[in-house]
Amino acid sequence: MIPANSFEEYTWQLDKRVGSFPESKELYEQLYAMARQPENAKSIIVCTQRYNIYKIPDDLGALFGKMYLFEPRGPYSQDHPSRVAFEAYLKTLGLNLLPCYIPNRLAAAKAGLGKFGRNNFIYDSRHGSYVWIDAWVVDRELVYDAIEEELSLPACNDGCNKCVEACPTKAMTGEFSMDRGRCVAHLGWNAKDLPDEETRAQMGLWMYGCDACQDACPLNQDKFTATDDLPLLAEYEKYLTLERLLEMDEDTYIEHIQPRFWFIGKDGLWLWKCNALRSMINSGESKYHGLIKQFCGHEDSWVREMAQWGCRMLGLSV
Repeated sequence: MIPANSFEEYTWQLDKRVGSFPESKELYEQLYAMARQPENAKSIIVCTQRYNIYKIPDDLGALFGKMYLFEPRGPYSQDHPSRVAFEAYLKTLGLNLLPCYIPNRLAAAKAGLGKFGRNNFIYDSRHGSYVWIDAWVVDRELVYDAIEEELSLPACNDGCNKCVEACPTKAMTGEFSMDRGRCVAHLGWNAKDLPDEETRAQMGLWMYGCDACQDACPLNQDKFTATDDLPLLAEYEKYLTLERLLEMDEDTYIEHIQPRFWFIGKDGLWLWKCNALRSMINSGESKYHGLIKQFCGHEDSWVREMAQWGCRMLGLSV
């Protein structure tokens, strides 16, 4: 538990990134509001939860960031009821939960629950960066934990650069920095149009999220224990193949995919199809050639352009 404040460090870091990556200015400007809490905000309660316990099938692990398969905020998550129960408990204490967003990673670091790695993720000593962070802003002063002064990992200051070197699109540039507009995760679920052709090729197989920098990090070695089955996976795994996603209709998308992977909106089936096509193309597997050619005539212009790019890349006649 820490006092609510203006998170001035967050504002400074955003200023720094806007200066370093002016082409992504609009994306960073959307985040400034998280540094300003409502006037009646008094305290922040921060919790972390590991997700390295879950087994991730190899075929999904190559396409989805682990965190996004686990993500506990939606009602379809096995861990969602505990989150709801905790919020109900806070209310029984007379605390009002204020509807606002804050920089969760910075709050966790200041609360002593972990430290920043060079790749901008929060690490703790037991689970590496495979932790989910939740935070609640309340309207009462509480008994606070000591605010951490050193927020970054000493090990990341000793010359290790493996996460930066592993970044597929070179969004990471070292020194705890990143161009959000080139991040594979951002491009996979928040794109408004198609990335340029060079970036498409660099994104590889990732469709929703990306674990490249975390997988490359020495501090994460042997931290993903994977002892338990991923809850409820059987209910939707069959819909997550590249073929099913590419050929998916709107009704199936709204019922089975969008509620679980809600970072992409209800009107975002075109993006899933483009991501599936890009992954097929970058895989180089000939079994996808027929589908790629078929979608060169798709009614959606972005889907059509992605398929046509694939045919040019793979030397396929249309």
